[in-house]
Amino acid sequence: MNLMVKGLKKTAVALLPIGFYFLLCAFARLPQSHPAFSQTSKVRSRNAGTAPDGQHDFDFEIGSWKTTLKRLRHPLTGDTTCVEYNGTTVVKRVWNGKANMVELEVDAAAGHIEGLSLRLYNPQSRQWSLNFSGGSSGCMSKPAIGEFKNGCGEFYNQEKYNGRAIIVRFIISEITANSCHFEQSFSNDGGKTWEANWIATDTRVKE
Repeated sequence: MNLMVKGLKKTAVALLPIGFYFLLCAFARLPQSHPAFSQTSKVRSRNAGTAPDGQHDFDFEIGSWKTTLKRLRHPLTGDTTCVEYNGTTVVKRVWNGKANMVELEVDAAAGHIEGLSLRLYNPQSRQWSLNFSGGSSGCMSKPAIGEFKNGCGEFYNQEKYNGRAIIVRFIISEITANSCHFEQSFSNDGGKTWEANWIATDTRVKE
């Protein structure tokens, strides 16, 4: 009996390396969705979801542009009458691309519009803030915050218009080397519906 037990112990010890080898092989064949790989998957997902550096998002716009603008005369009133303006936009790089300044001047029979926009890049959040001032106000509006994704920029802020809280959305789209499209919209129902009130198309002036 003792001899049999000793023999079994020797056999078990001899089989240990083989069993460990097959255990490693089985572990190596586990799919990456297995809990053993969860930590690695989390790190990989986190890296994939990191927003790209957008410091040069507005580089396409540096220069001089011819601007055609349609402006809704009385937003959020049901009035669909638009006024058409024509003029120029000049965009200058500031701080090596971490900011830029936009100067707008357009005219129509309804009058003259001057606008200044200072766009600032936040490297921590990787987002832009768009700060606008009209020539008659002398002060900056609340910044619209956002970023570019898939070649389109979307920026949002909250303001009061005629005493009511609204959401403002500003979209930059249809970007090419020689043209781009801008659209500002208001929502007074929490973003369920939007009314465009400022639609501009810029065409590059060749220097």
